[in-house]
Amino acid sequence: MLDTFPYNARMITDKEILVLYYSQHGATRQMAQFIARGTEQVAGVRARLRTVPKISAVCEATEPGVPEDGAPYVELRDLEECVGLALGSPCRFGNMASAMKYFWDGTSAMWLKHTLAGKPAALFTSGGTMHGGQESTLLSMMLPLLHHGMVIVGLPYSEPELATTQSGGTPYGASHVAGLANNHPISDAEKKLCLALGKRLATTALKLAI
Repeated sequence: MLDTFPYNARMITDKEILVLYYSQHGATRQMAQFIARGTEQVAGVRARLRTVPKISAVCEATEPGVPEDGAPYVELRDLEECVGLALGSPCRFGNMASAMKYFWDGTSAMWLKHTLAGKPAALFTSGGTMHGGQESTLLSMMLPLLHHGMVIVGLPYSEPELATTQSGGTPYGASHVAGLANNHPISDAEKKLCLALGKRLATTALKLAI
């Protein structure tokens, strides 16, 4: 599925889930695509894939205004227009990547207007090793969303893969173990949990949007 998949033949009246991610080596981007597919298993919902630019300590270094490939950069209006949010980042020492944190640090105006209050959100992450901080990364990404008043949607143990996975998968959100060389493909269990999380988020969003 292409990152621009939301702009397809579906009716414009479909409600949209924003799937916002940052990915350096591609694993988090793949997870985002599976989660987007999961949201679109729910009738009346389509996914809007967006990413954030890299940031640099060198002030003169900037990213191009439009990414060379993949999803477009997120705009604040994407958050305003969505009925739900799936937020993903690689694991950086048990925390979200600085590029994603930088984006959320700039959303104070939305917080003041309560733009996201009452909307559901789900989290996903990818890390290099088992027990490499994926769960704390998911929890760290919840914090700004809770300050915005969002409703957090997790993965219940009614999803059988959550109890049988040999790699990623947590009740706090979808996760993936990419390997130190980022060469571990997303497992079948991880794919199913991404799809399940997207579907659960979309179903919740429709209920709350009524």
